[in-house]
Amino acid sequence: MTEQTVTEQLSDDHTYESLRIERDGAVARLAFNRPDKLNSFNATQRRELIDAVDRLNGDGELRVIILSGEGRAFCAGADLAEGFAGDAAQRGAHTEHLLKTEYKRSLMGIVESPKLWIAEVRGAAAGIGSAYMLACDFALMAESSYLYQAFAAIGLIPDGGATWQLLRAVGRRRALEIILGGERIPAQRCLELGLCNRVVPDGEEESAARAWAAQLAQKAPLAVQYSKQALALAESAGLGDMIAREAELQRVCIASDDAEEGVRAFLEKREASFSGR
Repeated sequence: MTEQTVTEQLSDDHTYESLRIERDGAVARLAFNRPDKLNSFNATQRRELIDAVDRLNGDGELRVIILSGEGRAFCAGADLAEGFAGDAAQRGAHTEHLLKTEYKRSLMGIVESPKLWIAEVRGAAAGIGSAYMLACDFALMAESSYLYQAFAAIGLIPDGGATWQLLRAVGRRRALEIILGGERIPAQRCLELGLCNRVVPDGEEESAARAWAAQLAQKAPLAVQYSKQALALAESAGLGDMIAREAELQRVCIASDDAEEGVRAFLEKREASFSGR
């Protein structure tokens, strides 16, 4: 943590009970903050995360957000003590409602963000917590951390878009094995499968994530935003359609101040300073 890193002091209506935010220039670190519950989701954390994701995405000074968890875990999933009240039909309807309204809003806020999101994982990324790890653009894991699809063990299926993410990351057969096997997938295996980008020694995950975020924050914001859009479109578009769509996005990029600055910096053999315009 640098001297410029400041824990966000929010006004009363912006104070978070279950989250912690730190800012360091163009980088923010958003941490789940229920360490005594391994950062499992309760109603407060679900609702506060929607607000925090919206606010960070809307902050023009930020370019990269690190998503992490305080204590021993990234996120152990949903708080089952809260989620299994009432009769079976009520539980089912309530869970469906939460997934479609509260979880979906914050997950899609991360996936569709014009900024870059890095998951910084220690301990467990389990259940819905794994969906948040997979929703981020990048994932960095501590050596002893793991991804855990715990659903089959309690008679459930993955949610929060985890089936979509797993299918595209590892293919149908491996995705189904991960889902039904119910095994903890250690960080190194996640790296081999393409479920994370980097693995670092235990205790170094926060500093490594911050260093990586600082590097990524130097990238041209428009190029980042439109690269993410292009990849999202490529999930379902044909090659010819993507060539045309890339051309449309490139027209915007090449006409930007950032492109002019990038070329000038290249010719002058210096680091570019991008403004996002």
